[in-house]
Amino acid sequence: MSNENGSGGVQSVDRAISVLEILSRRGEAGVSEVAAEIDVHKSTAFRLLGALEARGLVEQAGERGKYRLGFGIIRLAGGVSTQMDVVQRARPVCHRLAEEIGETVNIAVLRSSYAVNLDQVRGPSAVTAYNWVGQITPLHATSSGKVLLAFQEEAERARLLSDGKLEAFTPRTVTSARELERQLAGVRETGYAYCVEELEEGLNAMAAPIRAYHGEVVAAVSASGPAYRFSEQRMHELAPVLIGGAEEISRRLGYAGPA
Repeated sequence: MSNENGSGGVQSVDRAISVLEILSRRGEAGVSEVAAEIDVHKSTAFRLLGALEARGLVEQAGERGKYRLGFGIIRLAGGVSTQMDVVQRARPVCHRLAEEIGETVNIAVLRSSYAVNLDQVRGPSAVTAYNWVGQITPLHATSSGKVLLAFQEEAERARLLSDGKLEAFTPRTVTSARELERQLAGVRETGYAYCVEELEEGLNAMAAPIRAYHGEVVAAVSASGPAYRFSEQRMHELAPVLIGGAEEISRRLGYAGPA
């Protein structure tokens, strides 16, 4: 499969997906059965199954010459299931945080080189009906984005910022890579990030990391509000509340804390 390109490569991908669908539907299938279903020679079906087996996506079922889906499928599905789990398990905590903090609470995840908001709960003091759900926001100019950046491996963080340009959205947006790195180090030390009118003038926000079972940061929970009320001082005062909420969501996702 790896030696094919162009239309042949696309055809191989299509056939490989068909193999996975066959195994999902049938539970188990042999090389001959797979070949017959996707209308290819047995040698082609064998190569497809071999490539999928090398990635852990299929496995041989005992010594019967049959194949079934492998545990690699769970790894691939993990990204989607984790997002669903985050939203479902975080919602009651987000409602409580919105009440305690009094501002709008959001859940965001990393997608491509942006933070994407998956869920939102408005606090009792919210003065705007703006819906952030589904919105993509820049990593360097948002509290959620800074959290998601801060806990990436150094090489991955460099890749996410590889275009080298930190766009200024307001006069207070951080546009210096060195200053951004300094702030990200602070996020890792304190456990939360904050932005003072960096994405929009008059809007402040803070965020804390949400961890999954193995401790990896899979999302950020943030609180945002108008600068006149949700001041920098107010954010620092409420940081322990937000961090506590993030830790509760993490526990709901199976994270037991540092070993």
